[in-house]
Amino acid sequence: MILPTQDYRRTHIAVPTKLHRGLDGVLYGLVGSRRRRSRLGQTLRQEADQISEKASQLQRVPDRILRNRLTVMQSQFRRREKGCEAVLADALACMVEVAERTLGLRPYPAQVMCAMALDQEYLTEMATGEGKTLAACLPAILSAWTGRPCHIVTVNDYLGDRDAHEMRPLYSFCGVSVGCVTGQMSPEERRLNYQKGVVYTTSKELVADFLRDRLRFGPFQHPTRRLIRQMLRPWSSGFEGVVMRGMDTAIVDEADSVLIDEAVTPLIISRVQENRPLSEAFQSGYRIAESLVLGVDYHVNLKYREIRLTDEALKKIRALSESLPGIWRGVSRGKELVQQALTAKEFYHRDKQYVVQEDQVVIVDEFTGRLMPKRTWRHGLHQAVETREGLKVSNPSETLARLSFQRFFRFFRKLSGMTGTAEEAASEFWNIYGLPVLSIPTHKPCVRQVLPDAVFSNAERKW
Repeated sequence: MILPTQDYRRTHIAVPTKLHRGLDGVLYGLVGSRRRRSRLGQTLRQEADQISEKASQLQRVPDRILRNRLTVMQSQFRRREKGCEAVLADALACMVEVAERTLGLRPYPAQVMCAMALDQEYLTEMATGEGKTLAACLPAILSAWTGRPCHIVTVNDYLGDRDAHEMRPLYSFCGVSVGCVTGQMSPEERRLNYQKGVVYTTSKELVADFLRDRLRFGPFQHPTRRLIRQMLRPWSSGFEGVVMRGMDTAIVDEADSVLIDEAVTPLIISRVQENRPLSEAFQSGYRIAESLVLGVDYHVNLKYREIRLTDEALKKIRALSESLPGIWRGVSRGKELVQQALTAKEFYHRDKQYVVQEDQVVIVDEFTGRLMPKRTWRHGLHQAVETREGLKVSNPSETLARLSFQRFFRFFRKLSGMTGTAEEAASEFWNIYGLPVLSIPTHKPCVRQVLPDAVFSNAERKW
């Protein structure tokens, strides 16, 4: 049975504000710059040193007493008792000691500093190898103690599954369950893992499950509507197939990749619809594209991946458009088909942007190099690539729901992240997500020497 508050959380999201433009954007940027230059780093470092000192005093405390202390603190956070923030330092000190007992890893003051910054909704810049995985566990436990959903977003399924498995002893000692959602899981497995206190998953799986749940709710997105429906039709079943229990807190690992590099790419939920005339049109369009000459009939813009047709090409398309079926005989539609065919020819290459497996085109993720089966390009591009490869043209898809990663992550009430390179995109993190960047010092002074860039004309000279 789902309680009213739990049902409310299933679809509640923070309403994102409009991005600041013009003079408002300039002023907002100045506020972000001031926050980045605040003395918070020094304050957190002092507090982290004090927490580490408190943790060292707990080394002789038995497990039973330590677990009881954590249970009391958990109940305070769960009930949001007045003054529960005052025990934050004690809670983190206990977690530092528990981490060493359960994992054999003792968080350094730099990691504790990162954990406190994440809890205060900062985006932390932490050097590679400084222990971001362990640092993220501490604020995740604090969030899970409140009873609200907490998601740790990783860049791929392997890292999510690995971190959830390796960090489980720490979570269990602190009274928090942990789960992991990967691409191979069934809906029932997803639902069970989303019920956990802390969930490791990727941005793609999280957005896809969010959209699928919204489609299942249909017109009953608001909890009041669902309550009225239940009162009027108590015999009807609930919303079958809904897997998530809500969105509240997100901690993003490799935040520059997830929140900036892939942010504007929309994730689309679609369904296949049979359309034989369209398949025939793509084949005819590709034959026309094959007759065009690069530099004479069309020009290629590699930077923006654009095809620009010349007047000569439009004349050829107009003359050959009689071979196109049905509505595709029009000049504008014929031009659209030919441009997609040329785009597939010039910008999408086998074993780079895609591979062919079992007579099907499988997209390759350009950021990770991983295969993405059962995913297709939109606007007929996938069919154009299939035509180029001489494969059976698949039926086009109808878009049911779409959402960009940038807008999705602004739905969270509490958002934070970690990365090794944040300063370069600090203004973007602030202007888009309201995340100030805080640089975390290394545990020990860095002895690496950074040499100036060297450019060579060929590989032989380079090696």
